Amino acid sequence: MNIRPVPFDHPDAVKLNDQVQAEYHARYGDGGDATTLEPSHFQPPNGVYLIAYDEQDAPVATGGWRAQDANGEGNEDGDAELKRMYVVEHARGLGLARRILAALEADARAAGRIRMVLETGTKQPEAIALYTSSGYEPCVRFGYYRFHEDSLCFAKAL
Repeated sequence: MNIRPVPFDHPDAVKLNDQVQAEYHARYGDGGDATTLEPSHFQPPNGVYLIAYDEQDAPVATGGWRAQDANGEGNEDGDAELKRMYVVEHARGLGLARRILAALEADARAAGRIRMVLETGTKQPEAIALYTSSGYEPCVRFGYYRFHEDSLCFAKAL
């Protein structure tokens, strides 16, 4: 497995983002994650977007973080917000999400971020299990979905 940074608007990132949006739609019945994301959000040193490629150089997993500081949506100074964690169906169970998560945490820590935060939903038990087993704890809700009852927010000190 080869994990490498790519721009958020890279064709492979767009492809995987479309797949994760379709999965959100299937689980929640709406149009996917409506959080506004721009390629500039994931440009170092204020973020990074990673893709894991398999031995045939096919993209199989993704995730990114973007810098957040205190704002009207509940973030705190020094936050790194985790976004678009996803593993294609045929590659699940291989530990790719955990590897991407560890790489994102290390990158955010190196960039001076002090806390990794994320929002997930009640209909994503696999994500909840990954995050809680990786040391994430429930935190005050933040972000676009902070008022939605299906929204769960977690944080971990970096």
